[in-house]
Amino acid sequence: MANDLKARLTELLEAAAVERGFELVLLDVAGTRRDPLVQVYLDHDGGITIDQIAQANRWIDELIEPISGLENGYALEVSSPGIERPLVKLADFDRFSGSEAKFTLSREIEGRKHLTGTLHGSDGSEVLVEADGAMIRIPFDSISRAKLRVTIDFSKEGTADDGI
Repeated sequence: MANDLKARLTELLEAAAVERGFELVLLDVAGTRRDPLVQVYLDHDGGITIDQIAQANRWIDELIEPISGLENGYALEVSSPGIERPLVKLADFDRFSGSEAKFTLSREIEGRKHLTGTLHGSDGSEVLVEADGAMIRIPFDSISRAKLRVTIDFSKEGTADDGI
């Protein structure tokens, strides 16, 4: 039931998000049947603001309230994907080509179920990742989780020009 509910909510909210100029990055349904938690991650060109998240919370709540499976109540969390954004769609791996990403795989690929490397886009239904000096081809359907990996160098001092 949870997967069916997630699929129905994703279909509904993906279209609604696009109509409003947002991208539905990820939707998840957690919790229990009696107390479901609907988590929605949205993005917007140039990043999403707290005011946009607050507005989205209202229109999402209005859209999902009548959905079967949520009639006994639910908790709703709407947020940005964060700087370590989840990579969910095959197109995400092309969009963030050149960025570092961390993967959890459903099966071993070249002896690994976990790896971190630099994205080199996709080729058909495979994601290309450079890790430890080698190019690895990961079948998209073997990716359990993937997210951008951001490294912040705290050893660099800011200047007056960069606002730090």
